[in-house]
Amino acid sequence: MPPLSVLIKPASGLCNMRCRYCFYADVTEHRQIASYGIMNEETTDALLRRAFEFASGSAAFAFQGGEPTLAGADYYRHFLSAAERFNEKRIPVRYAMQTNGYDLSDELLAILKEHRFLVGVSLDGTGAIHDAARVDASGEGTFRRVTKNIARLRDAGIEYNILTVVTNRTAKEIATVYNFLRSRGYRYVQFIRHVDGFGDAEEPSVWSLTPARYLNFLKTAFGYYYDDILAGKYMSVREFDNFVMLAAGRQAECCGMNGVCPANLVIEADGGAYPCDFFVLDEWKLGNVRETGIWELLESDTAKRFRARSHKIDEKCRACRWFRLCYGGCARYREPAGEDGLRLNKFCESYRAFFEWAAPKLMTLARMAGEGRIR
Repeated sequence: MPPLSVLIKPASGLCNMRCRYCFYADVTEHRQIASYGIMNEETTDALLRRAFEFASGSAAFAFQGGEPTLAGADYYRHFLSAAERFNEKRIPVRYAMQTNGYDLSDELLAILKEHRFLVGVSLDGTGAIHDAARVDASGEGTFRRVTKNIARLRDAGIEYNILTVVTNRTAKEIATVYNFLRSRGYRYVQFIRHVDGFGDAEEPSVWSLTPARYLNFLKTAFGYYYDDILAGKYMSVREFDNFVMLAAGRQAECCGMNGVCPANLVIEADGGAYPCDFFVLDEWKLGNVRETGIWELLESDTAKRFRARSHKIDEKCRACRWFRLCYGGCARYREPAGEDGLRLNKFCESYRAFFEWAAPKLMTLARMAGEGRIR
């Protein structure tokens, strides 16, 4: 059996913030049961038993939400203890967590440090930009609280990266956002495109990212990224790092940038399994780890159907000179699907214009990476 990577939602869609563009809140509104509560010990044990029966070489467990810290320190103590117990083959195990950074107790920080979690923290840039969208349950901005907790992660020696959602406003002010993140000394950043709700295709929200604004984001942010690398001041930006990999003829490490959906394994709090974090919907449910093994879930008819639909590439896309830097993109940005499969990526024209402009720079960086000159 191969290595295994599992994304776990131990607190389902529960959250202590009310971000105004939250894609998972939209997901939960489009299924029969919005929240499955907190994952119990029986479900945790079933997941881990099946995971270690399946995995060889290594295993990786990432916790997301909703907000995964709401599961509490005792949940993670049990999970880590049970993982040790079920890992009879003694394969290497990696842990990660994606959090809004709102509430990180000393107790939880100690657990993250001891077990070497990689922690992704959501921060949308400056206080004004962050607080416009990322608010708590009372509607108050969370910038001060989140940045204080990022400092606590840093001081504790916990490895972390910054997750910044690119909304229409963020894209408009990307120069300010990029320079702010760089000025804070953040070394690892992921810019995550805003995801339209499933009902927003015809009437996008005010946060919805337009192709024109996304092109502005790409050119501006990549321009800073490129200049910084040439000046020996590399700040890792996941999307751009992956473009460099693709320009070098390598596969992207981010699944959404390889064009074909692999059917990953996402586990909701009740043990329900799904092929992608963007599609934790009733129609894409693969089964439940309490009843079904990992191999059977990944090879189920639903998983095969999910993979197959992403193989249908629009001929305009396949004929594009930049296809091998894009591959059509993530399926979530090719919704809504029609009778002939997924549509052209919402940002198709953004990518075409960006690659036309950035291709020589990408090839320069690909050569530098091959020579080990990007650090």
